[in-house]
This record gives sequence, structure tokens and C-alpha cells, in this order.
Amino acid sequence: MKQDIHPKYYDTKFSCACGNTWVGGGTVAEFSLDICSNCHPFYTGKQKTLDTRGRIDRFMKRAAAGVNAKKAAKAESSTEEPKA
Repeated sequence: MKQDIHPKYYDTKFSCACGNTWVGGGTVAEFSLDICSNCHPFYTGKQKTLDTRGRIDRFMKRAAAGVNAKKAAKAESSTEEPKA
């Protein structure tokens, strides 16, 4: 095995923007994070699903309006008198 090819391993201090800190292992002495398991919406239960539901409802309304418009155009074209 080759000597001196591996990076130095530290007890890394991890710190999040929310103020949470913990110690783990890594190749750098300190590491800053934007988001961690204490402040991430998925882990805290504050994940917003209303936006998704609202998007689906809006899509369904647009799709129904498009189908209704096509039906109305088809009905209008079939009720016109043929030109002789």
C-alpha cells in the first residue's frame, strides 16, 4: 500500500445556518451548511403540500376548460347550415 496518499482526517465541526452544530469526521476541520435535519421542512414536518394540491386543481380547471371549448366548437360547427 502506498504511503502518504490519503488526506488527513479531522474531527470536523459542522455548523448550520440555523445555529445547530455537531461534530463528525471529515477531511476539513470546519464545515458550514445552509440547511440541516433540524431546519429542513421534510424532517421538521412543516413541508407544504398545499402548493402541489393547488397546482393540480388549476391544471384540472384549465384542462376542463379546453375540453369544453372543443366540445362547444364542434357542436357549433355541426349546427351550421351547409352551404350550397
